[in-house]
Amino acid sequence: MVATIEGLEAVTVHVREIRQARKFYGEVLGLKELQFDGSVGRAVFAIPGATATLRMHVYDPAEGGREPGTVSGVVFSHHDPASACAEIARRGGTVTDPPHEIRPPGFSAMMAVIADPDGNEFVLRSPPTPTK
Repeated sequence: MVATIEGLEAVTVHVREIRQARKFYGEVLGLKELQFDGSVGRAVFAIPGATATLRMHVYDPAEGGREPGTVSGVVFSHHDPASACAEIARRGGTVTDPPHEIRPPGFSAMMAVIADPDGNEFVLRSPPTPTK
């Protein structure tokens, strides 16, 4: 069978205001900025432990795709989501779903949801612990 996907290069998030997004991803989440171009409203951040990057740019309705504030399903990891959420909130970030334990079949983990200034949501989850 021929492979149709060979990797993940980046996750792109549409934003309304690049400077506000840049502050959130850099200062609140503490991600390392790799590129920034304010003249075209684009920024790129490294994701710790990953080769893929987190990219963002100011949304233009003519380009199509998801509007700002509609991203969800991206999962970041942290060994202690409760302490990470406390720090995110202390830095001015938004925790939309506080840390809580989840127990899907086969594992348990702590999980929370955070949001950027546009309302794009990201899951913050601890590494899974197998259950019996």
